[in-house]
Amino acid sequence: MFAKRQSVLAATAGAPPARRSMAETFAPAVRVLKKPPVAVAGAGVLLLGAAALFVTVLGDPRAGAPSARVSLNRPAAAATPVPTGLEAFSLDGSGLYQDLAAGGDPALMGEAVITLPDGATVSGEGAAVTAPRVAARPLTAAPIAGLSQPGPDGALPRIAPDGRVPAVAYARPFVSNGKPRVALIVGGLGLNAVTTRAAIERLPAEVTLSFVPYAEGLQGWIDLARAQGHEVMLEMPMEPTGYPNNDPGPYTLLSGAGPADINAKLNWLLGRATGYFGVTNYLGDRFATSDEGMSAFMTRLRQHGVAFIDDGSMSRRPGAWARASANRIIDEQQSPTAIVGQLNALEALAKARGQALGTGFSYPVTVEAAARWTAGLEARGLQLAPASALANRPGR
Repeated sequence: MFAKRQSVLAATAGAPPARRSMAETFAPAVRVLKKPPVAVAGAGVLLLGAAALFVTVLGDPRAGAPSARVSLNRPAAAATPVPTGLEAFSLDGSGLYQDLAAGGDPALMGEAVITLPDGATVSGEGAAVTAPRVAARPLTAAPIAGLSQPGPDGALPRIAPDGRVPAVAYARPFVSNGKPRVALIVGGLGLNAVTTRAAIERLPAEVTLSFVPYAEGLQGWIDLARAQGHEVMLEMPMEPTGYPNNDPGPYTLLSGAGPADINAKLNWLLGRATGYFGVTNYLGDRFATSDEGMSAFMTRLRQHGVAFIDDGSMSRRPGAWARASANRIIDEQQSPTAIVGQLNALEALAKARGQALGTGFSYPVTVEAAARWTAGLEARGLQLAPASALANRPGR
């Protein structure tokens, strides 16, 4: 058997191999691929291979586009410190209201737009004061002869030998027409040139203007206000709750100080300028509790013939040459809606009682709202009066 097999191998050893067709060659593979599991797997491999070939040949389709990596770690925002009274007196330094032309469409910014009874509109904080300029109705230029005397830190007001007093001579003259009277004081003036000029030029002459004693060029601002027709006041910094963390300034009248200290500070404060008919408080809820301090303060004002009009927080304190207290602060909330609401309430109070006095700060929105509101008072049956017209002498 073995020999027969050897002879067959020898016979075929030198012969060329027999040729086989393609079908015969791949027949086994075809039979395997026809099995369902193998066919599905093969289709998947083919799809992945085609994708790999596409990327290899054509490259990443976004390879030419610019790209960047950004860290999304956001640092914690630093807490904004609450401003002190002195910082509030010096808002111009922070530029909060310097750019009055900034801002966009109030409706797009989510800010209310208020329509007043005369059809005018008032929009929010930071917007430009667009109320028209009013014609000047000048008052007598200061100083008026006989109403001042030299002091250690500047000229001080005094009662003239003929009986004239600054509280009357520097006040805006007023004649009642029998209608309910409403008065408005706008304060915080002299630190910001833009808002100060807007208040002087765009508010009617009957609106009383109150100036900060620390303002640079204070006499020039007072002269400009009187040339436009406004009577003016000076603001007296007084000790508030939280002093000295809440500090109105270096000449603050302190509740624990004696008459000598109060008089020394009043020499500086009252001597800053001439032409004011009265003074008003800046803060001072703590100072108001001091009987000795308030007595020394009021006595000094009475001796100089100066009126005192407070923001409503010291209404039970008599004294000074003439006295009045505000009924409302109109802009504790600095929004058009809130301010117009307070002005309307002030108007209603004047109609109910015969007169009413409001105070506000020279925010652009306050000046704008006040200018628009005062323009329609006469048509609504009221008379706009200077604040001095609502101040009374004790016992009168």
